[in-house]
Amino acid sequence: MKPETIIEHISETYSPLTADCQQAVLASTKILSLKKNSTLVREGQFSDKTFYIIRGCARAYYLKDGKDVSDWFAFENEFISSIVSFFKNEPSPHAIELLEDSILVEFSRDEIEQLAAKYHDFERLIRVIVTKTMLKQYERIASSQFESAEQKYTNLLKAHPTITQRVPLTHLASYLGITLETLSRIRGLKKRI
Repeated sequence: MKPETIIEHISETYSPLTADCQQAVLASTKILSLKKNSTLVREGQFSDKTFYIIRGCARAYYLKDGKDVSDWFAFENEFISSIVSFFKNEPSPHAIELLEDSILVEFSRDEIEQLAAKYHDFERLIRVIVTKTMLKQYERIASSQFESAEQKYTNLLKAHPTITQRVPLTHLASYLGITLETLSRIRGLKKRI
């Protein structure tokens, strides 16, 4: 995919950008082609980057009491970053790794701030992206507090029908806040229905 096409796609997916703004965005971004298991952000690292996934899959996770806990998955046409580090300029509480060979667009905080100061349509784009991200996180919190394990799994499959082919089940179980055995039982029940 050509860089121009990628920027046009972001514009169409989130919020329209003028041709001038698209050219400025194009000049200030970097396209990365990275292998599966590449680390985008390490836990404890300062990160002023956010990544738009053109192709591939990433997850944010942290270690708690020696356990790997998946906190966020991102797929094609979605952004992922260490939100705490990006917005608060603090060490990242998460690590972010790629679960597949991926093609990404990398944006730095400085570039985003410069583009937003110069182009109101870019500022609107950022507002839409942040709003969508916040709503997604809200849905995740509400799901974890009020839904059964089976409901959480069903909703995850509705949102991402191919997730079980792309993400290891151990990561899915930790994301859902259940054991691998419980996930296997739920999947077994679903197959029988």
